[in-house]
This record gives sequence, C-alpha cells and structure tokens, in this order.
Amino acid sequence: MSMKQTKAKWMGVAVMASLLVSSCKYETSNVTGWNYNDPNNGGYQKVPYEEQETGPGLILVEGGTFTMGRIEQDVYHDWSNVPRRVTVSSFYMDETEVTNFNWCEYLYWLRRVYTDFGQIYTNALPDTLVWREKMAYNEPYVEYYLRHPAYREYPVVGVSWLQATEFCAWRTDRVNEYILIREGVLNWDVTFQPNDPFTTDEYLDQPGGVPHTNGVENLLVDLNKQSNPGPGKKGKKALGRRHVRMEDGILLPRYRLPTEAEWEYAAYGLIGNSVEERIVERRIYAWNGHWVRNPESKWQGEMLANFVRGRVDYMGVAGKLNDAADITAPVTSYWPNDYGLYNMAGNVSEWVMDVYRPLTSEDADEFRPFRGNVFKTKVLNAEGIIDNKHDETIYDVDAMRIYLDSFHLARSNTGYLTDIEDSLLKYLKTEIVDSAISVKNSYRKSYQKRANLVRENEQLIQASIIIREMFDAALVDFEVNLRADPRYENYQIEIIPVLRVKLSDFVINTPGNVKWRQVTEEENIDRRTYRKSDNIDYLDGDIASTQYYGTAGHSKSGAVISEVNSDTRWQENIMYQSRYEGVNRHDNSASPTTLVSNRTRVYKGGSWRDRAYWMNPGTRRYLDERRSTATIGFRCAMDRLGSPIGIGGKKKKKKKK
Repeated sequence: MSMKQTKAKWMGVAVMASLLVSSCKYETSNVTGWNYNDPNNGGYQKVPYEEQETGPGLILVEGGTFTMGRIEQDVYHDWSNVPRRVTVSSFYMDETEVTNFNWCEYLYWLRRVYTDFGQIYTNALPDTLVWREKMAYNEPYVEYYLRHPAYREYPVVGVSWLQATEFCAWRTDRVNEYILIREGVLNWDVTFQPNDPFTTDEYLDQPGGVPHTNGVENLLVDLNKQSNPGPGKKGKKALGRRHVRMEDGILLPRYRLPTEAEWEYAAYGLIGNSVEERIVERRIYAWNGHWVRNPESKWQGEMLANFVRGRVDYMGVAGKLNDAADITAPVTSYWPNDYGLYNMAGNVSEWVMDVYRPLTSEDADEFRPFRGNVFKTKVLNAEGIIDNKHDETIYDVDAMRIYLDSFHLARSNTGYLTDIEDSLLKYLKTEIVDSAISVKNSYRKSYQKRANLVRENEQLIQASIIIREMFDAALVDFEVNLRADPRYENYQIEIIPVLRVKLSDFVINTPGNVKWRQVTEEENIDRRTYRKSDNIDYLDGDIASTQYYGTAGHSKSGAVISEVNSDTRWQENIMYQSRYEGVNRHDNSASPTTLVSNRTRVYKGGSWRDRAYWMNPGTRRYLDERRSTATIGFRCAMDRLGSPIGIGGKKKKKKKK
C-alpha cells in the first residue's frame, strides 16, 4: 500500500469517527433549547427532509407572473376573458394527457377491489357513445377506442369533470400506498381484502395509529415509546413503532385537476421565451411565432399540433399526412413545449378545476386565481372520530324521491308510461325510497340529542342499506316479468338503464372515502377571509344554479326546488310549477336562459375537431361537469410545497463577513 493510499485510508477512518461522534449529539431547538429526537425529552422528532418528491408522470412547472386572458380577437364578443396580470405558484403537471390505458388500469382496479359495489365501477365508465354522430360512421370508435391496444396511448375522452376528479383522488391513494410500501412502512398486500382499499385520508386519520387492515406495519420509530437512553445503545427491538404522519414529508399532496390559471400558464411555457425577467416575444400558441407549422429545416412545414387545418380538413392529403391524426393522436405526438409538456395545444381540450363565470377576470385574486372554492371539513361519527370509512354506498334519498316523482309525472304526461312501468315506479317510490326515508326519520327521533351532523350521517347510512338491497332486485324482477309478458314482446326496454344510470347521480359517498360537509356560516364568524357567497353563485339557498329566472328556482312557499338533472331540468321545473304554483307548463318566464351554474366547469385548449383559434391558451369554454364529449380529456396536477425552484435552483444568500 502506498503512502498516498495509507493517508487516504486514515482520513476516511477519521471522517467516519467524526460522523459517529456527531451522531450521538442531538439537535437543539432554537426556541426552547430542548433536544430534538431525544426520547428522554419527550421524543419530539425532526425528520430529515430535503424537498418534495416528484410524483409519477409529473413535471415541475416553475411559477411566475404572466398576462392571463384574451390575446386574440374575441370572436364571440362576450368580453368574458379580459386580459389581466396574475401570479401562479410553482406546481407539478402531467407530462401528457391521461391515456386510455391509464383509465383501463383505473377501471380494472375498481372492479377488482369493489366486488360488492358494482355501481362504483359503472360510475367510472367513460361514455363511449360520445363518438356517435347521426350522419357519420363512427361506430368503430364507439366499440374500440377505449379498450383496443391500437388506441392504448391515445387520450381518454368521454370522461366528465366529476369522473376526472375521482380519478385524481384514486391516483393520490395508489401513489401514496406505493410510496409507503417502497419505504417499508406497509407490507405488500398479498392477501388482498376486497372492498377495503387503502386511502390516504383514512391512513392519516386513524386515531392512535391503529393499523389498517391491509397489512400495515407501523415501522417508523416512535421516540415517545422508545426505551433507549440515547441513539445507538440498544437494538431495534427496543424501539417503538408509529404511523407515518404529515410531518414526515413521505406522503405526497393530492393529485387534482389544474386551475384555469395554472393550465394557461403551463401551456404558454414562457420559461423558454424570456431573458432574465424580460419576455422577448408574446406567444399566441404554446410555441414561438404566429404560425402553426414547424419553421425548422429538418421538420419544416409539419404541423405543430393536432387540429382542423381548414374546412373539413382533419389530416391533410394522402401521401403527406403531416397532421398524422384523423381524430386524436398518441399523447406524446408532436413537440413538447418549453416545460416539456405535450399537446398543450390541440389533440383534446382539457378539464380544469374552475367553475365558469363570465366575470371571473374581474373578481379573481391576482395571486393564484381560482374560482370554485367550497370550504369543507370532515364529518365526525357517533364516537366523535373522523368518519373516514363506510361499508355502504350512501345515497341522497330525498333527491331520489323527487326524481322518481318527476320521472313518473313526465312519463305519464307524455304518454310513454305503460301499466307495468307505472307499477314499477310506484313500487320503487313507495316500497323502497319511502321506506328508506321512513328509516331515516326514525333515526332522526332516536338521535335527537346528538349533533345534527352525526344524526344525519346515521340516517343516510341506514336508508342507503335498504336502497342497495332492494333496488337492483326490483329492477331485475321487472325486466324478467316484462320479457315474459306477451303484450310487451317487441317493447323497447328504456326505463331499466335510465333508472340504473340515474341512481348513481344520488351517490353521496362510497366505501373507503372520507365524508365531508360544507362549513357553515357560524363556523366562519370573525374570519376575515370568509365570504358568504364564495364567488360561486348569485343566489342564496341550496339551489346550485342561476339557470332560471322569474318564477323558476323557488316555489311561492319559499321552498327551494331541487336540481335533479340539467338535461331535464327545464321540463321538471315546469312540472313542479304546474303542481305547486299553478303555472302554465309552457310559460316562457321559466324557460332556460343560460348555462351558468355551480356545475358549469371551464375547459381549456383546442382539440382535434377545432380550428387553430382555440389552440390559444387564453381561450376558455365551459360545459356541465356531468357531461362529456369526444373532444375533452384531462391531465392531473399537484401542488408544489416549499421552494418554488427546487434544490437544484436554490439561491443561497452569502453570509456577511
């Protein structure tokens, strides 16, 4: 061994020795002087933390200030998108749109886990009929687009805003579950308990660190339970165990849809279009220039996005299909923008979180603008513990009764109702829904002394048990009887799918989810940040819409008319007025006047079926959150916690000498 090698060896030993000595020292609080991570001192832990881990599929979008809103001509002349300067914090965003294969993985998981709750799987199915057109042969897309491997890497469509939001919640739980397994906190669930999935909220809310049923082992050291007098003096067997907490920084924030401001900011990708703090050229699209073809010599003339180039021109001329897509294209097609995000112009439009209002540009905050806040808190169960798990799907039985009532009346008035359908609807309403409401009312009496929230939760659970047990059986019996009756040999069975699909609209909560409630005005007394309207609706009360004026919306008695389905809202609204107010069914004063409601969500960007105008990130359109089309997809986002630029870009301040 040479002298240099010997010197290096002993230097290494010295470094290791110094590390061992330093490891026996505790870090002290600069506030109290007490030691952190000292079991003799109460065991308050300070866990090593560098920065937030980047979740699967995400890219960091460094925030900043930009001009949000219209930069092209206002072709609709509605002045609902006035330019204004805002600031967006750093956040994470999916590199690509969510694909058909991603969604099929989601569907597979739901079917595998919720074996007793088929409605959950049904609710997640995309509407493949969005491809169907009256005068076009689009049936191959209806049959094959979602599941065939040829479309595996294409963006999923036919997904409503509500379904996209549920996907984000599911993705959060699966990613955090994997992280805990990877870090050795959870065991791999070999046995697999159906109907009892891991959820992040449930894990964090477990009182006293009670293990989850799916193979959880509390492997993190709990210094409060540790019998060691100091670090490194006894074996691991003497260490206590505890759950992962938010303070450990192991779990990731929630996946969610991006806000409108975030999506628009990310689409422009101005990080590659600025010198120091000066933006050298204002962009119209997600790339430089005012054109839609690639100017670089290698790909000169090729389209930069998937859109309609001109009248009925969806993909160009045979032999030179430089659009390379008749409908959607694989999510990694074309060139990414300067953040590395694909298809922020063209391919499919994308859902964002915001509720639509034409005057949002005048109302929204200049820092992290967003419209759609509904402040909520978790519901406590009868024991005063966070109600974080349900064994039954919970339904809004009152809304269901209103719907069955109006549905029965609509079919009767239009002459569509047969005797056998009439008897079925009466049975559904009286024997099932009314009996469920009866149970709910009985629980109201038995829980009079309890808090309103606890009582309501117990009522809904008991009523929902009755509905789930009886509803499917009633529909199956009806279908069997109908087919066996010769009078209805050629009868088209419509009421069965209508009622089954409609049932899912009244689902309040599903097994494994945390139940939330809206924060009341009383809880927000003296909070300066609280606004009664929350800038969501122009009306007071529980009605969630500004769609109808005049006598619509409230009865003469002052009772709010419940919104059931936007598709049939006008007809049902007229029927309610006919029954309770004596209004003519064709009175124009109650006709629909606007689509603006709390259920109206913004979607951004152009699609494979749009002209180049809509590829401008500043454009905005809106659609009911329960609807879906063949041109709207989505991608997920996640909050960036801590430094907006990450460890690699942190600017350290020099200490003065």
